[in-house]
Amino acid sequence: MTDTIYSDLKQLGGATVLPASPEVAELERVRNPQADTAYCVRFTAPEFTSLCPMTGQPDFAHLVIDYVPGEWLVESKSLKLYLGAFRNHGAFHEDCTVSIARRLVAFLEPQWLRIGGYWYPRGGIPIDVFWQSGAAPSSVWIPDQGVPPYRGRG
Repeated sequence: MTDTIYSDLKQLGGATVLPASPEVAELERVRNPQADTAYCVRFTAPEFTSLCPMTGQPDFAHLVIDYVPGEWLVESKSLKLYLGAFRNHGAFHEDCTVSIARRLVAFLEPQWLRIGGYWYPRGGIPIDVFWQSGAAPSSVWIPDQGVPPYRGRG
């Protein structure tokens, strides 16, 4: 195979094991072939899970990650494995959500990134967590995340 911008990827196209924790999960990136154009990329993880650090009970969230890439794109399989590694990770909703965003910003150096963590109720209270790296670029269409506030049976 000829060397391409994808040649350094280790996880895509092969068998992989879910990482034991987010800390050991390996994110991968590729050069952005459209780096001269500002555009928005959205990843949605509607079945994100982590553990309550106090009780060990599962917590569930619908995550929406939007970013305007710079020189790098995150490889989606590595992102999926990274997010899956939270399944056995104990942390509060706020910590999980902001940690994901900060790691992606540090790794990708995007022009802009935001995350919406729409957590399902625990103890009767839904917790939604939002973070962004700064003001969104005015020249890029960034749609609403489209996740309605939790209503329960009301």
